[in-house]
Amino acid sequence: MKTTNKYSLSKHLFQLLLEEPFFASISRVVPKIADSNIPTAQVRIEEDGNYIMSYNPEWFSTLSDAETLSVLKHELYHIIFEHLAKRIPTQPKSISPGDWGKIRNIAMDLSINAHLSDLPLTPSGEPACKPGFGAFKEYPDKQSMEFYLKMLLSQCEDSGVPAAGMVDEHSEPSSDAQKLAKERMKNVITQALEDCDRAEAFGSLSSGVKKDLIRSFNSEIDWKKVLRYFVKTSQNANKMSSIKKINRRYPYIHSGRKTSRTANIAVSIDQSYSVDDEMLGKFYDELNKLSDIAEFTVVPFDSRVAEDKVYTWRKGENKKTERVLGGGTCFDAPTEYVNNKGFDGHIVLTDLCAPKPKASKCQRMWITTQKYASKPYFTTNERIIAIN
Repeated sequence: MKTTNKYSLSKHLFQLLLEEPFFASISRVVPKIADSNIPTAQVRIEEDGNYIMSYNPEWFSTLSDAETLSVLKHELYHIIFEHLAKRIPTQPKSISPGDWGKIRNIAMDLSINAHLSDLPLTPSGEPACKPGFGAFKEYPDKQSMEFYLKMLLSQCEDSGVPAAGMVDEHSEPSSDAQKLAKERMKNVITQALEDCDRAEAFGSLSSGVKKDLIRSFNSEIDWKKVLRYFVKTSQNANKMSSIKKINRRYPYIHSGRKTSRTANIAVSIDQSYSVDDEMLGKFYDELNKLSDIAEFTVVPFDSRVAEDKVYTWRKGENKKTERVLGGGTCFDAPTEYVNNKGFDGHIVLTDLCAPKPKASKCQRMWITTQKYASKPYFTTNERIIAIN
């Protein structure tokens, strides 16, 4: 990967922070990598489900401040609109793989560029494709990628793939990576919407896009599915000898190796009367169903962890909330305990009414009630779900 140290995005990322708070909230969780091997810029999803933004520093150095800001927002719109995290429509038999990739990229860009001004020319000197202009003069404004995809396919039947100035191009991630990316980014976007709504500062994000996002991301979430997904993504693969499995290299001489996947999950329970028996009962019902793929360690805490009351939860248990502590809440205490013990995942049952905790060494999720999930005390990129 060719890179250069002569150009820095820092100035424009700071400008994004000052002028575009919503986009800045998304941008801060997306690493940026200089790469001279790509013509302009692109976002992609890695196999671990994380988004990466790459940019060509030589091309960026030729842009004005306004153009740079528009390109950054263009890339972030791909994330916000979930263009790469959605299931890709089936390729029509009449369209070649190469043309299908071009058409999808054009549809993505048409859905974004209608919301942007000051877009630069492409490296080949073409204006960026936009509804109402050039080959897309008859296309209506501000529609979805799926809408434009249908129009493009219809146009291709008559006259082939239209010439279009492309700001960027995107590769197709695996389905597993798509699912991870969608789940991880959902909380980031939801939190950004809530923060900007509180501050009444969305920048240039239109009211129409804002309403669509709120409707999309604030729909009812099945907390049981989210919990199962969290546990499954915390699993580690362990190999053990087994006489029931044939050793392929030395059959009937050495035992085979059986792979089992288990997760060692810490469940920290807030003792400040914010977790009642009904909420805990529903949660334990789900632990019963997940006990075959994970081991759960219950960690009572308030401003400290009651280490003498920590226990391994057993299948079939449905304990009432035992108040073993009663002080104020501090999330640093269970975080330090879990970090030191090397758990695979950390679930915290709480009302979220305490300062933001230290970073967790394993993935962490927060479970609370609908009331507290809608307005948490602190902001976080970690998953917050409500038991309903």
